[in-house]
Amino acid sequence: QVQLVESGGGLVQAGGSLRLSCAASGRTFSRYSMGWFRQAPGKEREFVATINWSGGRTYYADSVKGRFTISRDNAKNTVYLQMNSLKPEDTAVYYCATSDVLYGSSFQTREYEYNYWGQGTQVTVSS
Repeated sequence: QVQLVESGGGLVQAGGSLRLSCAASGRTFSRYSMGWFRQAPGKEREFVATINWSGGRTYYADSVKGRFTISRDNAKNTVYLQMNSLKPEDTAVYYCATSDVLYGSSFQTREYEYNYWGQGTQVTVSS
């Protein structure tokens, strides 16, 4: 079965950077889009970024555009989220996810569009 394992979270000061990783297994990674979501305490989970199967197309939430970069290494079955200029409001549990859409051509930004989720990694940004 598909498994996703996030890593790289931690505590960082405002203005700092972190890189999250998500290692996938259980199927051919390079055929499917990947996404990152986050959930802050007391809030609903929200979309952060997505990348298509080849890595050639990306899409971001307005709140992170220009600060975060999603990328993937299909040879390593891993998707990354580089987070720069972090703000306290970026504090959340970050989840990676993937769907069952093969070679998808449209960006997936809604939770229901994803079939598999990781366990999450905590990111805390102090002011």
